[in-house]
Amino acid sequence: MGGDAGTGDDAGEVPTALRSALVQVASDVLGATDPVDVPPSLRAVHRFAPRRRATAGAGPLWLALQDDAFRAKVARVWAQSHPELAASVAPDASEPVPPSVQAAVGGWLLGTARWRDLLPPDEAGEGAGAAQVQARLERAQNEVERFRSDAAVAREEARAAQDELGALQRELRRLRSDADRARSEGRRAADEARASLDAAELARARAEDDLRQAHDERRSAQAERTAARAELRAARKLADVRVRLLLDTIVDAASGLRSELALPPVADLPADLVSPPTERAAVRPGSRGRSVDDPALLDELLRQPWAHLVVDGYNVSKTGFGDLSLAEQRRRLVDGLAGIVARTGAEVTCCFDGQEGQAQPSGGGYSRVVRVLFAVGEIADDLIRRLVQAEPPGRVLVVVTSDREVARDVEAAGAWVVPSSTLVARLQRL
Repeated sequence: MGGDAGTGDDAGEVPTALRSALVQVASDVLGATDPVDVPPSLRAVHRFAPRRRATAGAGPLWLALQDDAFRAKVARVWAQSHPELAASVAPDASEPVPPSVQAAVGGWLLGTARWRDLLPPDEAGEGAGAAQVQARLERAQNEVERFRSDAAVAREEARAAQDELGALQRELRRLRSDADRARSEGRRAADEARASLDAAELARARAEDDLRQAHDERRSAQAERTAARAELRAARKLADVRVRLLLDTIVDAASGLRSELALPPVADLPADLVSPPTERAAVRPGSRGRSVDDPALLDELLRQPWAHLVVDGYNVSKTGFGDLSLAEQRRRLVDGLAGIVARTGAEVTCCFDGQEGQAQPSGGGYSRVVRVLFAVGEIADDLIRRLVQAEPPGRVLVVVTSDREVARDVEAAGAWVVPSSTLVARLQRL
């Protein structure tokens, strides 16, 4: 806006009627303005009643009109309300306009330099002296009004600050209460989390123990299954060997018996040969009249097909050559048994006692044709019993021992028993 718009030193030259009209227009514009857009100096005036705003707030409103932004806003609102008059009093308008207070208001707001010419004659003809006195009086009143307005604004701001301080204090108390409650809940949550963590650690430890136990049980079960499978395979293999050996024994015995008996072809049937029973003398079976002490009986038994000779090692060695060391006794006995194998072709197994937990010797320099077994975890007598039990019924099985309990048990199982002295006599003939 130009310098002729009423700001500066000539601001006091605005007639009273024109200034009242300008203040009224500014009051109407201020009443329609949103609170957020109200200038800080007019906030207290904005809260006045509409009828009191133009009179009680005249000073602040007039001072606000000296601000270009607020003045432009008031001018824009006035021009929208009086479009034809605004076009006539615009700075670039050339047509004459009838003088009036409203036209002067528009010219002053729009910054027209000839706004004084638009005043009615009675308003424009006031004396210069009276105008100066009136201007000074109005300036004083404006200052008073400004001070009152500032005081009212200050009171309003103080009241607002007091309200805001109370709200902040209430908010602070609420926040402190929330903080105390949050700390209490945090401590409770921490205690619950710590308890949950301890329970979880205990559960994990138990789960790890259960897992280790399950792994151990699984390994044990796998070992037992492997042992059971191995035992089953061994049992199956033993059964197959027993059946095959028994079958071969029966076949070879039948062949040898057929050759030895040289029986003629069958001419009579069993029913044709049945006759009344007669008294017969008792005949001792099996040995052709030889005693168990006769080495020839041992040779006769070992010549049978698939014969198996089981020897109670130390029982025989201590009977024949007990003055030697145990190692020499074993070696001499095994070498003699190798000679019997070479002459008869029989299977020979020699059993010796071993120490508790001692591993069975492998090889040991003994003859490969003689099976040498050491009883580990048991005595040789039990090993001999198990060997006899493993053989199929019907196979010729000869056990050499002078132990009466062993002799009784193996005879009950179907084996021939020969005293140790008989085998020693047989070895001395080699």
